[in-house]
Amino acid sequence: MERSKRLSLIKYPVGFLLAGLLAALSAICLSDVIASLAEDDLKPATSCSFVVTNEFVPGTEKGVFINRNYPMESSSIKYSYYDNEKDRILTNREKARVLASGETKIIDESLNLTKEIYQETMSAAYDNEYQQKVDFKVSSFEKIKIDGYPGFKITSSYKVSDEEKIHQTVYMLISKYRLFTITYQRAEDDECQDLFDESAATIHVS
Repeated sequence: MERSKRLSLIKYPVGFLLAGLLAALSAICLSDVIASLAEDDLKPATSCSFVVTNEFVPGTEKGVFINRNYPMESSSIKYSYYDNEKDRILTNREKARVLASGETKIIDESLNLTKEIYQETMSAAYDNEYQQKVDFKVSSFEKIKIDGYPGFKITSSYKVSDEEKIHQTVYMLISKYRLFTITYQRAEDDECQDLFDESAATIHVS
């Protein structure tokens, strides 16, 4: 029963993470202290692929894969992408909406993301989500490049009171028009890190 209770808390945070992540990027990109990155420095890409091992099956949320042994194992994998739509013709109404929202800047300036900004923004997002301090901490923040596309590998953790610590590894890959994000998440006692590493080794962008 306690296990099921804990799982109810960590089943969907992977979705919250992505929502928070895009919100974080929006905040970052609208900040006056961050310099703009020239769009020409980024290559266009249409897709991001990776292998999901047999231990994971599609969940009810789009792009989410859960451990086939759920609820005994609560690990999950989440894939999503953000499209700034600059590679298609927009109507005047669509152009006005995008300009008003500031969304076009997300990809253009994503490479300016720092560990400190990510830590601060995501910590606030998680504290707000759970209505308590969850001690969100970034333990590793690496700049990476896959198939010529720049990005980040971010390892972090948080802990809701009286629950196991949650570990996350986020791969964020940036192209001219699209931002791809893959999130691997597990509870402290989930024995699946090797499976996550195996999957992450197959990530490709094209």
